[in-house]
Amino acid sequence: MSLAPNYIVGIGGSAGGLIAFKDLLDCLPSDTGMAFVFAAHIHPDAASYLAEILSRHTKMPTKLASNGITIHVNHVYVSQPNTDLLVKNYKFKVVSPRTKGNVLVDYLLISLAESMGPRAIGIVLSGYDGDGTVGCKLIKEKGGITFAQDSSVEVGQMPRSAQAAGFIDFVLSPCKISEELARIAKASR
Repeated sequence: MSLAPNYIVGIGGSAGGLIAFKDLLDCLPSDTGMAFVFAAHIHPDAASYLAEILSRHTKMPTKLASNGITIHVNHVYVSQPNTDLLVKNYKFKVVSPRTKGNVLVDYLLISLAESMGPRAIGIVLSGYDGDGTVGCKLIKEKGGITFAQDSSVEVGQMPRSAQAAGFIDFVLSPCKISEELARIAKASR
């Protein structure tokens, strides 16, 4: 029987994000008491193997997020192409096709802020544009915690946009983000 996670962590990326996703999971303990939700900019018509790829970098169960499934502790979930992924009451709502361009990270983080309040964590990794900035703003307003990738980033617009807007608590490499998540998890027990 799985318990509800203490925190739900929304992680977004685009160009260069796959490397950051794998680095984050490689350094992340599998027993944090959190759940992890990855949203990636993938071409709407592309087949995605992201869940399969990420499953090789963690001992946590890794699956595609689908409509209505319950979010469990110590699990990894991955958005599907051409969808907006929302969280409400520890369940996913999947909207397909995508509502508007490449703002799926914002939609995920906004829904996390509204559903989880101070138990929401937003992470913006490598990618173009400013997706994730608005979501980090709302997470901060609701008392949650935000991260952006540091200079280890391959494509810096997404994390730099969130940093420049003033909504980021920690600017770290993916591995250091994992270490901080483990510290937050330990402190919340």
